[in-house]
Amino acid sequence: MNLEPQVKVGILTAKSIDFTLTGLYTLQTGEIVSGKQSVSISDSGICINWDGKSHTSIDLTPTSYSGDSFELEGVTIGVDFHWERKESQRFRGSLRLIAENGAVTAINIVNIEDYLVSVISSEMKATSSLSLLRAHAVISRSWILSMIQRGSPLSMPKSHTETRALNPGTSLIKYWDREDHLNFDVCADDHCQRYQGINRVSTSLAAGAVADTRGEVLTSDGKLCDTRFSKCCGGVLEKFETCWDDSSRPYLQPRRDGVDETDYPDLSIEKNAREWILGDPQAFCNTTDPQTLSQVLNGYDQETPDFYRWTEELTQKKISRLVADRIGENLGEIISLTPLTRGSSGRIRELKITGTLGERIIGKELMIRRALSESHLYSSAFIVEVRDIDDRGIPGHFILHGAGWGHGVGLCQIGAAVMGERGYSYSEILRHYYPFSSLTKLY
Repeated sequence: MNLEPQVKVGILTAKSIDFTLTGLYTLQTGEIVSGKQSVSISDSGICINWDGKSHTSIDLTPTSYSGDSFELEGVTIGVDFHWERKESQRFRGSLRLIAENGAVTAINIVNIEDYLVSVISSEMKATSSLSLLRAHAVISRSWILSMIQRGSPLSMPKSHTETRALNPGTSLIKYWDREDHLNFDVCADDHCQRYQGINRVSTSLAAGAVADTRGEVLTSDGKLCDTRFSKCCGGVLEKFETCWDDSSRPYLQPRRDGVDETDYPDLSIEKNAREWILGDPQAFCNTTDPQTLSQVLNGYDQETPDFYRWTEELTQKKISRLVADRIGENLGEIISLTPLTRGSSGRIRELKITGTLGERIIGKELMIRRALSESHLYSSAFIVEVRDIDDRGIPGHFILHGAGWGHGVGLCQIGAAVMGERGYSYSEILRHYYPFSSLTKLY
């Protein structure tokens, strides 16, 4: 791979989309357009405000790649998360509008390196330490290129239902990953990588970090690494197979997020997990330093003050409703939540929910996080405390004491930020979070 590739990013899908072309854009017909535009879906295709015709797709290419941009209105960020909201976003590159499933989808076609400048500025502050920005540029480049190299573009995640669970019985074991899509490579939200255009690029540091690492990726056994990352591991990194399919990745393995990477207990054992989660063990990501956190967390991320250790309280009324709504089965009043299997970070892989009308085993970690929250629990690394048990043995409240934010696999963004502040180089950060991988220059 010698030339810089492009990536097709699915930004927005809606019945109608308003956008503004800042600069001159060329249609596939050769016509030049600019200014405020709107498109909508009809029975026959896409209708754009100025020509009265129906189209299956519309391609708009900037006459000046570096100077022209377009702004999309009403882009949803944080889909299904507690801080979900809409905002307007500006993008460089081309805009493709397609008719898809009874709606219009806006796709940004952009050079990989420009895409990365936005990704690392969207995932964190562009004012983060340079070593952190360089490390994130490498893993974001590795991930997107590994996804494209699989041979099929990607979409919003679809669910996989496993027929085999570690525990037999009434099991609902699902995981969500990036699946085939005919029209774009990745989505623009947390399901893939946050990509919020050029709105978040507030300093030259992000662009400099991407330029400094141009073409650099992580490889293992000659193949691009699937470089996952999350906000906070909670002290120990999780294994890939706890969260997704059971094919292990040698570079996504358990280790302490600290100086001594081998110093951690077996958190798959319930007693150890309880002590670890209720404790306050040292780790890179165990920090309350506001300067470090402000570099890693954008404004809406900082609306969540707790991430290393957290507590969630669920009333009986709320948890029974959530379980019924989220797994699609009424188990009645909930009697107990019992972890059956845990991963290396203490994240629950299988959880048995017992109710007055039956029981169900659910997993993997994202399924558990969705089942017990209106959006998502911060992680599935939690222990359960019950309170106010009535004379029938039914708890009035469930208190979840948890650790970490996200799936905990691969780079821990808070931990990496602390490493950057302590003077670690980007290659040292990468070696810490992705052992048995090599830094390789592709182009």
